[in-house]
Amino acid sequence: MAEHTQDLIAAAVAARLKAYARYSKFLVGAAVRDEQGRIHAGCNVENAAYPVGACAEAGALSAMVLAGGLRAVEVAVVGAGAGLVTPCGGCRQRLREFCAEDTKVHVCDETGKVRRTFTLVELLPSSFGPENLK
Repeated sequence: MAEHTQDLIAAAVAARLKAYARYSKFLVGAAVRDEQGRIHAGCNVENAAYPVGACAEAGALSAMVLAGGLRAVEVAVVGAGAGLVTPCGGCRQRLREFCAEDTKVHVCDETGKVRRTFTLVELLPSSFGPENLK
């Protein structure tokens, strides 16, 4: 794994530890690298009106936009469990707004070990995106 990818994953691991998941106890961290090479992280945030909350990927993308980023060129998602912690359907669509079809999405365990790397098109085939509105 390239050193810059390890930095991205480390940011997602650190973000996971700050997750506010007092209801599900399921902590998720995510990080995106923008077109300028900057890393933006997010964690899941739940509330008492469970399951209304914010996903880690949405938080990372919001942080990117706030910092002036417009494209995510690499993504890392970190979570624990036997199954892969891939982005939910809503977050796949959010990623579609800011990523190219060949953007790598690294799905990692809670230690940062990459369990599998997908491209966005593998996670969201035949997707609807901004170009469909032109």
